[in-house]
Amino acid sequence: MVTHTYLRYNKPYTLQIFTFILYVMINDNFYKQLGANIKTKREILNLTQQELADKTGISLNHIGKIEVAFSKPSLETVLKIANVLNITVSKLCNFKDNC
Repeated sequence: MVTHTYLRYNKPYTLQIFTFILYVMINDNFYKQLGANIKTKREILNLTQQELADKTGISLNHIGKIEVAFSKPSLETVLKIANVLNITVSKLCNFKDNC
């Protein structure tokens, strides 16, 4: 369905979503590395989990679970976190350069 939307409307954002979903489906360690990258970037900015939770509107419990890969965040949640951390989703999901 996402591919169809991309071809029909030719929106690059839709292609990003499709690529994100495809990457998640084929990579088992995705959430572990994503959580580690979120934690690393948060610590670089000297933010606590509580401060990140307050700025994103996401519960402290959920932030903690995302960082240890116990919870799988939606793309919308990843976008909110990336926004607060002042980083693109692409860089947040770049597992070679850890922020």
